[in-house]
Amino acid sequence: MTLLQLQAALGLPLLCLLAWACGGCRRGVRPRVVVAGLLSQLLLAGALLHIPPLRQGFAAVGDAVEALARATRAGTVLVFGYLGGGPLPFAETLPGGSFILFFQALPLVLVVGALSAVLYHWRVLPLVVDALAAGLRRFFGLSGACNLSVAANIFVGMVEAPLLIRPWLGSLTRSELFVAMVAGLATISGNMLVVYATMIAPVVPDAAGQLLTASLIAAPAAILAGLLMLPEDAARPVAAPDGPMPRLYDSTMDAVLRGTADGLQLLLGIMASLIVFVALVALVNAMLEPLTGLTLQRIAGVAFWPLAWAMGIPAEECATVARSLGIKVVVNEFVSYLDLAASGGAGLAERSRIILTYALCGFTNFGSVGIMVTGMTALCPERRAEITALGLKSLVAASIACCMAGATVGVLLPP
Repeated sequence: MTLLQLQAALGLPLLCLLAWACGGCRRGVRPRVVVAGLLSQLLLAGALLHIPPLRQGFAAVGDAVEALARATRAGTVLVFGYLGGGPLPFAETLPGGSFILFFQALPLVLVVGALSAVLYHWRVLPLVVDALAAGLRRFFGLSGACNLSVAANIFVGMVEAPLLIRPWLGSLTRSELFVAMVAGLATISGNMLVVYATMIAPVVPDAAGQLLTASLIAAPAAILAGLLMLPEDAARPVAAPDGPMPRLYDSTMDAVLRGTADGLQLLLGIMASLIVFVALVALVNAMLEPLTGLTLQRIAGVAFWPLAWAMGIPAEECATVARSLGIKVVVNEFVSYLDLAASGGAGLAERSRIILTYALCGFTNFGSVGIMVTGMTALCPERRAEITALGLKSLVAASIACCMAGATVGVLLPP
């Protein structure tokens, strides 16, 4: 094991200690949770990164993403012409200037939204989610409803996953409710995975497979971080969902139409949040920089430097990684991945780019907290005050969970 791998191996327990310290609860942490959390992350990452058949299977995800991108481009070219990626009617004087994010990359959300709905209706996604939930139950001993929500978050968004356990939300313990919220922020949905994989493919090898692995590792990391910050007072099971996951669509065509509509809502939400949050950050920087010489990105670069080091990043690259982590929290992970792709990973070795890819793989930003809290209080209004109080705390836990995923890969990847 190299020095950087030992650094990441030391970083994992330090991140656990940070989560425990941020929670302020000195009792109730079960050793089983810590052992299960660390072991499950390392086993999952080791299997997916180093067992050839599994690695090849996840590499095939990249081919599927490219096929989706080509298929989507056919639709965007038909509707938007050269704005959507078709042949330019003029000479491109600025390399890359013809790429328009909204017309060429974001429409993938529509296609994947429709495809995800179809796979759910055909019972493919429920089968996978049920299997993952059963595995989490054996490791952590949480209720079936909580495990189902965490497992679903690997594929769907932070509001859709709680929707699947809506009848049991009110009966979850406070710790399990918190874990469900942390998992929603520490993972990304399938449609965004495809978009991000397309964006960073030129700078991160096997980008789609890496992102899917990251989302899988983040599930036990979210449970670990959540239970370290807010431990269970006692292990008491909550009524688990009986029978198969509920049917949401009447037919395949209904799934396509409603999945497309949900994708459109998400696409417009992404566009709006990107405009607003990038503008707000620019506005704060415009006021802050003349007075202090600092920007939010520079402040974040200092604040997140220890977390970058804990993931096994070389000291000379920690500032660059910390800056990306800061942008993720202040704005969102979309801008961080966009920045990584635009810079070509400048200043970062390939190993550092892969670790950063894992650490960025989560909805850990203030805007997502607002979306999650709003959605979950609508699903469970009787626990509105509790959900609201746990909102920012879940952001801290989810950020630590994403860094745990990065540190796990840092342990297993040699320089």
